[in-house]
Amino acid sequence: MNMRAAVVTAFDRPLEIQEIPVPEPAADQVLVRIEASGLCHTDIHAARGDWPVKPVPPFIPGHEGVGVIGKTGSAVTGRTVGERVAIPWLGHACGTCEYCVGGHETLCESQRNTGYTVNGSHAEYAVAHAAYVVPVPDAVSPAEAAPLTCAGVTTYKAVKVSGLRPAERAAIFGIGGLGHLAQQYAQIFGAETIAVDITDDKLRLARQLGAAHTVNAATTDPVVAIRALGGADVAIVLAASPRVLEQAHASLRRGGRLVLVSLPRDNTMRLPVFETVLSGISVTGSIVGTRGDLAEVFRLHAADRTKVIYETRELDEINLSFEEVLDSAVLARLVFEM
Repeated sequence: MNMRAAVVTAFDRPLEIQEIPVPEPAADQVLVRIEASGLCHTDIHAARGDWPVKPVPPFIPGHEGVGVIGKTGSAVTGRTVGERVAIPWLGHACGTCEYCVGGHETLCESQRNTGYTVNGSHAEYAVAHAAYVVPVPDAVSPAEAAPLTCAGVTTYKAVKVSGLRPAERAAIFGIGGLGHLAQQYAQIFGAETIAVDITDDKLRLARQLGAAHTVNAATTDPVVAIRALGGADVAIVLAASPRVLEQAHASLRRGGRLVLVSLPRDNTMRLPVFETVLSGISVTGSIVGTRGDLAEVFRLHAADRTKVIYETRELDEINLSFEEVLDSAVLARLVFEM
C-alpha cells in the first residue's frame, strides 16, 4: 500500500508530494494514520538545512502529528489499535542516561527527532516509537492537538522553567503560533502578561486572549514601554532575532528571568554582563517539553483552559504554506489535514 508524503529531496528545492510505500512498524513501534499535522518553523529550517546539524535528505518533515494507531509492532505494550496519539519532536531517547532518568529526557544526547533525524508526520502515515507517542484525550480534536504537540508543549515548558509566580509580570516577545499559547500558559500561572509583536492583528489576538498590555515594537520601543510598567519579571522570547533577544533582556527588572526559546539563524546575541550580574538577571534556554509535559498540555486544553488558533491547509499546499509562515502572513498556526 502506498501513501502521499511531503518529501525534502534537497535543501535548495521545494518539497515534493510523492507516492511512497506505507512504512512498516518495527517491533517497538506503532503505525499511525495521520489525521492532522501542524506546521512548525522548525520544519522550514529542516527543509532548508538552516541549522548546524542538518538532516539528511530525502526525509519527511513534521513533528506535530496526530492520528490513530493502525498497527502495533510485535513488542508493543500499553498502546492499542484505534487509539489517538500525538507524535512529538522527541521521537526516541535512550531511557537510561542521567537526563532521561532525571526527568530531562529532551536533553538526552542519543535522542532521535521526529521529522529531522527520522521521518515525520507530513504524510498520510507515520511510524513512531510506541513509548514516545502521547495519548490525545477525546475532548481534544486532532487539528487542535497538532499545534499543542510542539508549539504548546514548548511554550508550556518555557513558562515552567521560568519559575513564573502568580502576580508577576511576564512579557511574551513574538505572538504567533507559539506566542499565543505562551501567553495563555503564563496567565494560567497567574501572571500579568505583556504581548510584544510588530503586527496589529497578532496584538489584537493577544488582547482577545487576555493580555493586560500590548506593545507594537514596530512603532514603540518595547524596552521603554515595559520599563514604564515596572519592568518584566519574566521575558520569554519566541521571535528569532538577536535584537529581540537583547530587547527582552533589557526589559527585565532586577531579579528578572530571560527564557530563550527561538533559535536565530546566526546563533548569537549580545549579553551585557554588568547589567546581568548587577541586576541578578538569569538567562535560561528552554527546549521542548517531555512526554509528561505534553500530557499536562492536553489535560489543560481538554479542561477548556486554552484556545488554539489555527488555519487548515492541504498537504499539496506545503510549499506555499512555508512562504506564508516566512512572510508572517499567518495569525498563529497552520495545520495540514489529511
